[in-house]
Amino acid sequence: MKIARLLAGVGVVAAGALVLSGCGNPYQSEVVEGTEINVAYNEGFMAFNSSSSAGNNTANSNIKYMTDGASAWGYYDNTPEWVKNTDFGTYEKTSDDPLTVDYKITADAVWSDGVPIDEADMLMMWAAMSTKVEGGWAPAASAGWNLISETPEVGDKEITFVYDKPYVDWELIAPLGVSAHGTYALAYPDEYADVQAAWDTYKSSDSDDDFTKYTDAAKEFAEGAKEKVISAIEDGDTEVLTALATAWNDAYVYTTMPESPAAFLTAGQYNLVDTKEDEYTTIEANPLFTWGASPKYEKITVRAIADSTTALQALQSGELDIWSGQPTSDILELAQGIDTAEVQQGVQASHEHVDLTVNNGGPFDPATYGGDEEKALKVRQAFLKVIPRQEIVDKIIVPLQSDAVVRNTNLVSASDPERYPILTEANGSADYADVDVEGAKALLAEAGVTGDVEVGFWYPEGNVRRGQEFELIASSAAKAGFQLVDQSEPNWVFTDPSQEPINPHDATLFAWSQTSLAVGGSDQIYACYDDPSLKGGNYNGYCNQEVTDLLAELNVTADADRQTEILTDTETLIWADAVTIPIFQFPGLTVSSDKVTGVKAMPLSPDYFWNFWEWAPAGAAAE
Repeated sequence: MKIARLLAGVGVVAAGALVLSGCGNPYQSEVVEGTEINVAYNEGFMAFNSSSSAGNNTANSNIKYMTDGASAWGYYDNTPEWVKNTDFGTYEKTSDDPLTVDYKITADAVWSDGVPIDEADMLMMWAAMSTKVEGGWAPAASAGWNLISETPEVGDKEITFVYDKPYVDWELIAPLGVSAHGTYALAYPDEYADVQAAWDTYKSSDSDDDFTKYTDAAKEFAEGAKEKVISAIEDGDTEVLTALATAWNDAYVYTTMPESPAAFLTAGQYNLVDTKEDEYTTIEANPLFTWGASPKYEKITVRAIADSTTALQALQSGELDIWSGQPTSDILELAQGIDTAEVQQGVQASHEHVDLTVNNGGPFDPATYGGDEEKALKVRQAFLKVIPRQEIVDKIIVPLQSDAVVRNTNLVSASDPERYPILTEANGSADYADVDVEGAKALLAEAGVTGDVEVGFWYPEGNVRRGQEFELIASSAAKAGFQLVDQSEPNWVFTDPSQEPINPHDATLFAWSQTSLAVGGSDQIYACYDDPSLKGGNYNGYCNQEVTDLLAELNVTADADRQTEILTDTETLIWADAVTIPIFQFPGLTVSSDKVTGVKAMPLSPDYFWNFWEWAPAGAAAE
């Protein structure tokens, strides 16, 4: 991954704040004029629609959280506890049988082009996420949404969801994603020509009058576009739905700023103003925002810096203000040596794992052995037996977190003190507690596999810690006859079903980042899928119908004892199928400059971005 040259300076403290006028509520901006901050993440922004399978990436979600996520129905604080955003709207469960939830946008909330956020936007989110609407929508996850089969009723900035079954995590269903009229514009750009022309004029002039002309044109276009979106969904207009779904899936994927403003309409505290592949993404305070906590910085630039040493050197020299990454012991020592920095450590709700692809014609696919499931299983078991999990933890993680241990569950972490021991004892993870080269060789012999087994192995290019993990795994696996081929690249292409519906890599090394305290939702990773466009996070082609059925039951089970039973049974089946193996829970490390206040580490994703509106220049206060 390329590393951009960092700016020479960062952030100036301004004399006053910007105050919005003409708003219908008592909102007052606390943005300190002229301030900017440079922060870092280890990967670059790639897609604006983080709800799509192509955009389902933490680097994208971080940007979306600051431009949209924290403005809507609620967010997790770093306790972590769910905090409702009643400044934006309200939601209420009005019936248990059937489960019925009413949503209403109560704020005079608008998209960044001045168009009101309303029922069309919420209805399109349901259409995209539910898998119940034709067109070929490819959501990253449909858990909960897929239980809303009945087309929702909509009213003025209102929508009602009626569930087929009582979804246990209903409160985390948030009906707002990318804009309905923006998606329609991307699907039918010719109809958007007048708005595009007004935008182009405004961009060249940067005048308030031209901005007003742009928003007036956008509002006029949106009135008809929203009606067409709602009608297409309610009437089942396949032609329009296909165009919308294609735009929703693909048109928000970009690494440089697109020409059409429809591709980056925001609903939150910041607007997307610039992005450069593998280098940086810049957002600026949204002057139309009035429905939540005000940010303090006028501009935030998120720099893509894969190398932690480079990031900390930039922080030490004043070119960077906040960094959190995947540290090594050397990185921790370097961070602690920066006199002008605050270092926060903890355990994150993300865990490293290796997945084996079972449908790409590779060494772990039954098709490679004439459809012999048992042979493929033995090869997968053999490979998992030589992944040196304890060595990885001892050499890479323990120096950062002295009490770090190998993680032995897929579905819950050790932070769940009741369920983790139950699942660990029952799931079969003990068979992979230690590297077993001879056991692996015996399994390969039983499968009739002779000679070296070539394994195409992917990890994010430029990620130092994962590069170290790869070397340890490759060295250990070679002892049993597995030859790992380094297929690292920076762009996570295998997660995009439009480009690679079947994962070309035999093994992948990355982390699942937990974004909530939901009970269900694991079906997005482990459930079967018939259509590659609906695979969610199931990137390795895994399908066990019993697992799928159990996870579907978990989504609608409120009884805690039954939840534990389901989790235990599902864990056991996943381990028995030898398609994935957890390695460790992430040690957290957040480093911030003393020039910025309000930075607070967070176990869940979006990590330290969770309270971006509280970041402020040290010594400056909004007036």
